[in-house]
Amino acid sequence: MWEFIARSLEASMIFTFAALGELIDQRSGVLNVGIEGVMLFGATLGFIAAQSTESYLLGFLVGIAIGGLLGFLHGFFSVTLGGDQVVVGMGIWILGFGLTTYIGNPYTGPLGMERIPTILGLSPFFYIGIALVVVSWFVLSKTSLGLRIRSVGENPSVAEVSGIDVTKTRYLCATIGGMLGGLSGAIYSLFYNPVWNYNFLMGWGFIALALVFFSMWNPLILLGGSLLFGTLWQLSLNPQLVLPGLLSRYIWRTVPFVITIGVLLIISTKWFRIRWGSAKPEALGQPYVKE
Repeated sequence: MWEFIARSLEASMIFTFAALGELIDQRSGVLNVGIEGVMLFGATLGFIAAQSTESYLLGFLVGIAIGGLLGFLHGFFSVTLGGDQVVVGMGIWILGFGLTTYIGNPYTGPLGMERIPTILGLSPFFYIGIALVVVSWFVLSKTSLGLRIRSVGENPSVAEVSGIDVTKTRYLCATIGGMLGGLSGAIYSLFYNPVWNYNFLMGWGFIALALVFFSMWNPLILLGGSLLFGTLWQLSLNPQLVLPGLLSRYIWRTVPFVITIGVLLIISTKWFRIRWGSAKPEALGQPYVKE
């Protein structure tokens, strides 16, 4: 039973890192629906780097670097060029889906390195993830930097008049969001499931995206949602450990995605917009043109 709990917490942290990066991105008004593509790049290039150099550190650094680069590029197309943020994000996802399949194909198979040691039976990323959530909540809620980020996401015109550089702030958040997405992918391929295969993430990025809306852009609620989805994912892999004989494992496999669709449907309703609409950054997805 402990193994199930530990694996659930490990899965939860992958969702946490990716979703937290997207939350920071969205708080500044930038929507990146291509988080799955960012995770694929981070997971694949991080896997290749670690296997080639036999260094986990380089693997994670490469994952973070490629994620940051993709986040910066998303910022360039969305912020500087004023492109449609959804289209740009989908382009990143499609690019990641295709290019990582080509690049990673020669490395198909297990990582072949000694596993990263745990701390008290839990992944070191569990403790890092918890700390990062608390720090993100504090920065966004209690600091001047967080106020600038939230201001840019709510009303960039007023923020600009107040002396806040909207472009720099959005670039910063887009890059940080990409770095966390790339790190999330690297954690998946180097620790959680160290075996590279074609499209091995299987929609984790889209679940992370839904978690941001589920959390109402609050890092603490996001952590709770990540724990829920991490448990559901692990349950879908090993339902016999908790609910033996209840439904087929293939039905359990659909549960995280069914709940994701349910969450997206709920947040799309008029009731949700009226009741919780104030939580959503007002300028989310809207390009800003300095007058």
